[in-house]
Amino acid sequence: QILYLKPPWTLANLLKCYKKHWMAVFGYVVPRSLLSTIEYLSKYLHADKPFDSSTVRILLQESKKLLHAFSTRSDYNGVLPQAYAEVTKLCETLGEVRAALVEQDLSEDIMVLSENAACEKMEATTPNLQSTEEKELHPSFHVAQENRHQEIWSVLEGVWNTMNLYSIELFQKLDPSAVTMAAKASFEEAFLGLQKLLAAVKDIREGIGR
Repeated sequence: QILYLKPPWTLANLLKCYKKHWMAVFGYVVPRSLLSTIEYLSKYLHADKPFDSSTVRILLQESKKLLHAFSTRSDYNGVLPQAYAEVTKLCETLGEVRAALVEQDLSEDIMVLSENAACEKMEATTPNLQSTEEKELHPSFHVAQENRHQEIWSVLEGVWNTMNLYSIELFQKLDPSAVTMAAKASFEEAFLGLQKLLAAVKDIREGIGR
């Protein structure tokens, strides 16, 4: 009778119920800092725009974090471990796809650099060419650059969400009125969060290097 939305639930409805009843219900079952995970999933899983690989990776990682948190309460008749295994499999598949895309991008960059070098050599030998006949960058170069910008932006946003999560946890600890109510994050969750942050920073460095 007090539910925000009645069953049967869609994924969108489920995430809305999580947010609506978080403080009164779910915050007593799992760490309350996971609310940022719910908000992140809700924001991107129902967005009309397509995802890049970095956003998909963060979505999968946040999903694993949420499933792991609820697994400390129950396995829900075996459904939760199965879901966790499927998400893990998706993470592995995504890693393989990302590696293939990086290799493809490097190959395209080498091709573009070779074409540019050839154009520069031609310009040096024919200085009287008109400006309308100057070399143009390969279209794939612009596409690759745009994809990299989107990827770097997504990684930066992921870092921000991670830092925001820990900031919320920190302020809850510092606020005496909230300390008794805030659920304590486990060392394992903190370690996984730091690993994700390190991976995000590494991706930023690689993106800048490219």
